[in-house]
Amino acid sequence: MKWKQQLLELTPYQPGKSIDDVKRQYGLEKIVKLASNENPFGCSEKVIAAIKYSAASFPIYPDGYATNLREALVNHFHLSPAQFIFGNGADNIIQIISRAFLSSDSNTVMAKQTFSQYKHNAVIDGAEIKEIPLIDGEHDLNGMLEAIDEKTSVVWVCNPNNPTGTYISENRLKAFIEKVPSDTLVVVDEAYVDYVVADDYCESIKLLDQFPNLIILRTFSKIYGLASLRVGFGISHPDIIKILEPAREPFNVNTIGQAAAKAAIEDQQYAEICKQKNREGLELFYRFCEENGLDYYPSQANFILIDFKMDGNAVFQFLLEQGFIVRSGKALGFPTAVRVTVGSKEQNEGVIQAMTNLLAEKTVI
Repeated sequence: MKWKQQLLELTPYQPGKSIDDVKRQYGLEKIVKLASNENPFGCSEKVIAAIKYSAASFPIYPDGYATNLREALVNHFHLSPAQFIFGNGADNIIQIISRAFLSSDSNTVMAKQTFSQYKHNAVIDGAEIKEIPLIDGEHDLNGMLEAIDEKTSVVWVCNPNNPTGTYISENRLKAFIEKVPSDTLVVVDEAYVDYVVADDYCESIKLLDQFPNLIILRTFSKIYGLASLRVGFGISHPDIIKILEPAREPFNVNTIGQAAAKAAIEDQQYAEICKQKNREGLELFYRFCEENGLDYYPSQANFILIDFKMDGNAVFQFLLEQGFIVRSGKALGFPTAVRVTVGSKEQNEGVIQAMTNLLAEKTVI
């Protein structure tokens, strides 16, 4: 058998531990999962109604054009139908971009500490990978520009960035894209855009008319609470979408996901409530960090990266045995930190108490 040798260098994506696994392993009755940046408040009631209505469609293939969802997004963003591409989560769009643009004859530029799937897919497609370390938790945009050459096909920018929660201001982002060669695709991943409160943040949609080499990634997995239904989308110039579409597998967004996503985007009031609750939760974590002298990055997302100045895996394990699943920073490029998803008020207070217990027992870890 002949296969791509680079696959031997990769490990499959490692999701956070499941609640059932932790219950079984540690004999715990109650588990709180704060590892995967999911919405602790679930989805809108309007989404539940839409899902029930779509149940009769099970025997029929999904609408491959995502007509109703496409129309809802056109109305929401005031863009052309030809500017959208849909995926089985934003991860699928990343895979499609990599398949369409990357090969052994090209390279791709990204931050070193950012979402792992940019690199993962580039490795599979044989491209050279140029990773630029963050500076104080933020993208080194000048370093990324210096890494671009005539073989650079794709540049990835996660804004806000995962796992730090930091963001790139409008002026900085625009200045960066202006300097990227017009034949290099700039991917701005805005998975967490709906949580942003910073006044100088730039939703890249306003830059689409200026930069035909820009594509924006969005997801329904975060603030809209549809992670299990896997619906993501890309927004770009119609010419870019036309290039990507042949690399998209047929029927890649299921019927229930399409119906749920349409209902979700049409209920912005619910999204605003979740955004406000997330901000209140972050303030609790900020206070905890400041009272205990812990370093953290102020976050524009629904998670916070906290540096405990000890082995991140040990922190993860301690909290796991307390019934809280978080994400060790070791695999994220921050070996002495953990990333914690903002939960409900009760969940936040619970994990903060567990982290307080950890600090009290720090000398024995």
